Amino acid sequence: MFLKTVLADGTAEQTVIREMKARAAGARGDIEQIVRGVMADVQERGWDAVVEYAEKFDGKAPYIVEPSVLDAAYDACDPKLISALEKAAANIRDYHEQMLVKSWEWKRTAGETLGQTVRGLSRVGIYVPGGTAAYPSSVLMNAIPAKVAGVGELIMVTPPTENMSNEVLAAAKIAGVDKVIAIGGTQAIALTYGAGFIPQVDKIVGPGNAFVAAAKKLAFGTVDIDMIAGPSEVLVIADHTANPTYVAADLLSQAEHDRLASAVLLTDSMAQAQAISCEMERQAKLLPRWDIIKESVANYGCAIVFDELTDACKMADVVAPEHLEVVTAAPRELLPYLHNAGAIFLGQYAPEPLGDYMAGPCHVLPTSGTARFFSPLSTDTFLKKTSVIEYTRDALEGYAQDIIALAQSEHLDAHANSIAVRFAEEPKK
Repeated sequence: MFLKTVLADGTAEQTVIREMKARAAGARGDIEQIVRGVMADVQERGWDAVVEYAEKFDGKAPYIVEPSVLDAAYDACDPKLISALEKAAANIRDYHEQMLVKSWEWKRTAGETLGQTVRGLSRVGIYVPGGTAAYPSSVLMNAIPAKVAGVGELIMVTPPTENMSNEVLAAAKIAGVDKVIAIGGTQAIALTYGAGFIPQVDKIVGPGNAFVAAAKKLAFGTVDIDMIAGPSEVLVIADHTANPTYVAADLLSQAEHDRLASAVLLTDSMAQAQAISCEMERQAKLLPRWDIIKESVANYGCAIVFDELTDACKMADVVAPEHLEVVTAAPRELLPYLHNAGAIFLGQYAPEPLGDYMAGPCHVLPTSGTARFFSPLSTDTFLKKTSVIEYTRDALEGYAQDIIALAQSEHLDAHANSIAVRFAEEPKK
């Protein structure tokens, strides 16, 4: 069979999933060592080092892409693509405006006012790959939630390829990116420290190759990052009612990403697993990326057949996939059993590419099982929250002895004194 198929028995499926997860081991040590050296040099020598590495790896020094270039790129794009990008941008904006958290205050009792201020980060950097991995949809998905969150300045860095992608530059214009700088690779993560006209940012988001991923990992702590993205993955739970043609197409839509992508089918029907496998092979042979698909499916694709769909849900929670499709007669009935996934797609007419491009939720999702504890990129990614505490004298006095007791239990006498001095008797004149 084109799609390796196993019967769940408590052991076989665990072995398959372990092998699949092993593909996502972090950056190789040699890459991380190279990146560490570049970043240390950029931190020490600043702009001179940035220019040196840019000329070596990009073929030219960094430069600012003028707004007129973005305008020209927009005009050069197919009007149908521009229409699609603008529709997608509107949907992404609408969705993220719904989830936007705002500042709030709460008066617990007389004299106690508590709250939280919520602000967008001051400056954010977005890394956008160039060359064959130029995805305008990723520009929209990273930039628009940041703009909705109220980020002060949005800087996009992208490699200065010989012919920079008109589609990517048009997407930057549509998304409202404030500045585009032509620089790629590890040296673009100069955003961590700031150098020349490349400003220091508060956070770096966006996909990149293994060198960029390693640089973001090393930058974390000096700046924030979105996540360390692993290979793409989709998991589909399907019963006998699912259309094999649809499911096969959805599995292939992730397998074509790269040779490390994984496509997993969980079902309660061996006949369905066989039908989907046959349909995948038929469709895959007609696709331009057949060689990539064949390798990714052979190494990291599988179908697992369970007795019950609830058992399939338990396995889905173990995998914690980036994309999870539920293609069953009653998909909403399984939703309460599904806790770990980057995004869940319900029904035959919510395929994964709908989320990639148009629905509105961000397609930047946790991978490699990190959906157990990470969330998708969203407005929350770009917000900073600060607690606000205001008490009157009477309100503080009501807690004074409790605070003093807690501070003394931790042998922090200055903490206790900070409270006590406020209620000491006034010295007599």
